[in-house]
Amino acid sequence: MYIKRTVEETILKVSQSFPSVVVYGPRQVGKSTTIEMLFADKYKKVTLDDRDDRLLAESNPRLFLESYGWPLIIDEIQKAPSLLDEIKINIDEQRMIWLKEGKGRELMYILTGSSRFELQEGIAESLAGRCGIIDMASFSQSEKYGYDNPYFEPKIETLRLREKQGRKYRTKSEIFRDIFMGGMPDVCTGISERDIYFKSYINTYIERDVMSLIAASSELQFRNFISILALRTAQELHYDEIARNSGIDVRTVKRWISILQTSGIIYLLQPYMANISKRIIKAPKLYFMDTGLCAYLCKWPNSEMLENCAMNGAFFETFVVSEIIKNFYAHNQNPQNKLFYYRDIDKKEIDLLYIEGKSLYPIEIKKSIAPTKPTKNFDVLAKYKLNIEPGIIIDNCNKIRPINEKAYTFPVYLL
Repeated sequence: MYIKRTVEETILKVSQSFPSVVVYGPRQVGKSTTIEMLFADKYKKVTLDDRDDRLLAESNPRLFLESYGWPLIIDEIQKAPSLLDEIKINIDEQRMIWLKEGKGRELMYILTGSSRFELQEGIAESLAGRCGIIDMASFSQSEKYGYDNPYFEPKIETLRLREKQGRKYRTKSEIFRDIFMGGMPDVCTGISERDIYFKSYINTYIERDVMSLIAASSELQFRNFISILALRTAQELHYDEIARNSGIDVRTVKRWISILQTSGIIYLLQPYMANISKRIIKAPKLYFMDTGLCAYLCKWPNSEMLENCAMNGAFFETFVVSEIIKNFYAHNQNPQNKLFYYRDIDKKEIDLLYIEGKSLYPIEIKKSIAPTKPTKNFDVLAKYKLNIEPGIIIDNCNKIRPINEKAYTFPVYLL
């Protein structure tokens, strides 16, 4: 069963503006399936998982492209980066033909890749100005339950539109079942049993995407490292502390963090700074993009234990942040431009700051219902001389309600 993805509209829109489109995302989040649903009736497809096609693409990229022609879908493009230069040549040649004949441009190539770490330099050098880039993540809860997923912005008039969609309220236990299962399509649709799936997923990810980037002797250390990171989701990232616990040096930690970040496994949320104070903590916060994978790595056996464990707040926060980031990706927005967090050395903290122009929207994330004094730290934002708009408290409540003049409650099931 195919589940409609919010990103479909973005892909179609971007495809009208560039002769090529690149769709990035972790393995098995549905990139190829979505592309096939949108373009398979008009486009040929080749996957570089096929050994013979990969060998031809690597040894003779020009012959490979001549053999398949265009329009063409190329899956797992990171396995033959030498194709990028030839794709550039083909696009430039075709552009001149369109120009001479007075024709509009067409979409020639759709490329998908699961390892941005290997690709981004080649894309930047070869296809700059010639391709639209789209990030894709695992299912959001809106997609899982068949709801429209409009662009998230914490303006109360926009958020109230979500209440009118008729979404069904989900209890705290139901939300934690969603957190435990995660958003991987094969798990959500029941194709694969959760634990078997994630065991295979980690093995495949390490074998295909990581082993080419780290020393073969480091495989066991990397497996231990990613599990240690999972235990630190929704925490500030301190490289030296992780290095001590992992038994590796700080330089290696930074490189491995970069691999996980660029392959979409984790997201680093940056602190908000406006050059007015050195009292702001500068470390980013680390979040896993799929809570099911994170829970598996932490070895939580079921959603009930996850809901009642000491990490339940961290997992709830990870779920909320990852849902918002997935929404940004689906609408072709860069979360790094608008999403931050606040924490100073006095330990005053705000989970999320949404910045738009000269307006700032504070967001707190609480796993409970009706948390005590959720807006207590909002006043620290006055020093930024921005328009401090009413914020939101994302929790397990059942409807949007004003708390005070500073904030509204916002139900997590409406994300």
